Amino acid sequence: MISLKKQEWFSNIRTDVLAGLVVGLALIPESIAFSAIAGVDPQVGLYASFCIAVTIAFFGGRTAMISAATGAMALLMVTLVKDHGLQYLFATTILTGIIQIVAGYFKVAKLMRFVSQSVVYGFVNALAILIFIAQLPELSRMDITGYIFVALGLCIVYLFPHLPKIGKRIPSPLICIVLLSLVAMLFNADMRTVSDLGTFPNTLPVFLVPEIPFNLETLKIIFPYAITLATVGLLETMMTTTIVNEVTQTEGERHKECRGQGIANIVSGFMGGMAGCAMIGQSIINVSSGARTRLSTLVAGVFLLCLVVFFKDWLSYIPMAALVAIMIMVAFTTINWDSVKNFSKHPMQSNTVMILVVVIVLATHNLALGVLSGVLLSALFFINKLENEVRVQSELLNNTTRKYTISGQIFFSSADKFYQFFDFNENIQNVVIDLNHAHIWDLTSVSMLNSVKNKFESCGTHVEILGLNTASHTLIDRLHPKAE
Repeated sequence: MISLKKQEWFSNIRTDVLAGLVVGLALIPESIAFSAIAGVDPQVGLYASFCIAVTIAFFGGRTAMISAATGAMALLMVTLVKDHGLQYLFATTILTGIIQIVAGYFKVAKLMRFVSQSVVYGFVNALAILIFIAQLPELSRMDITGYIFVALGLCIVYLFPHLPKIGKRIPSPLICIVLLSLVAMLFNADMRTVSDLGTFPNTLPVFLVPEIPFNLETLKIIFPYAITLATVGLLETMMTTTIVNEVTQTEGERHKECRGQGIANIVSGFMGGMAGCAMIGQSIINVSSGARTRLSTLVAGVFLLCLVVFFKDWLSYIPMAALVAIMIMVAFTTINWDSVKNFSKHPMQSNTVMILVVVIVLATHNLALGVLSGVLLSALFFINKLENEVRVQSELLNNTTRKYTISGQIFFSSADKFYQFFDFNENIQNVVIDLNHAHIWDLTSVSMLNSVKNKFESCGTHVEILGLNTASHTLIDRLHPKAE
């Protein structure tokens, strides 16, 4: 559903427009670079960034967030493009969008509840390192003049916001681009510019239907890629939403964002673009520049297309050093410095999860794989913690009765340990199992409780179970009625 609320569009016009201009410029080198990664022409990435940014501005659930072609998605397209060609990429992009819309309606964004803060810290810190590493090839091509421009650009983006009156009115990255371009023109500096990255398109994107056979064989080819792209795209989008929520102290509609990403990818596929998702780096540039509404996202997409189609000659004046300086600023802004400063104060398990995510992301350049690994390790730590918190207190009430008082969460992991708490060889007539402070979670633990009862009764001992809460009582009654 298109969002046309005035508050979401026109409550911050000047700042949003200026921020959108900055982001539009920053999208150009990345869109071209991601096209190269996927093995397609630069216009595929540029068209994708335009289509996705403009579409998500209307259909997205998180204002001021930037979506476009991304590196994580491009990496997944390499084999598809190499083996089957560009038309299959367009079809896969459309199918990716359809899957994401379905996922949005089924509210898969709720799974983000299983992503711990440690995983988020690892994700953003790894991303910050990747953003910085991505600037190294460009830095390696520079001479002393280039390094001076980068240093000057960093000074501008960090010092300009502190200037009285004007500092808060104009985004410092935009000032960085304008000033460094003027300095390069004034001194006729011989250095790489944005136009050196590749050939820009000469026309606006046009509607097209992928020229592929529409049959089951085609579906077998594109479906595995589409599922992977949809999953990675939604995961990165939800992580970006979390970060933008924290920066802006506002909340986005996650399920609507999932559907919006799907619509955007469908539009991209039909307009000759590749699949994309939310971009953390550009989103941080946007909100750090003061953007808060959908207008900034729309301006970024439209300005990107206008630049590369109508004003591409202007790009020859923008030195790459300016964009490198901005992206270095983004890298340092993205890092969660609290997780670094308070590393020694955080629990060892939390630090381990964060480090694992960082290491896997840096080793594979796959943000989704890093997050998945972090979630699994967090789950293992959580299960181990619950298992260790199961406690049993045993006391002999009289010569014929022993009472076992159980506390904690009894589920499949702790069930085996639960069985070992009982002494089946003791010569007593009655056993009381008190579960007032325990909870029975699953079939495994119900079966184990039933086994304990049967074991005692086979030895001639009467068993009484006390204190089942309503949920545990219902579960046991349904699975093993005789266990009570």
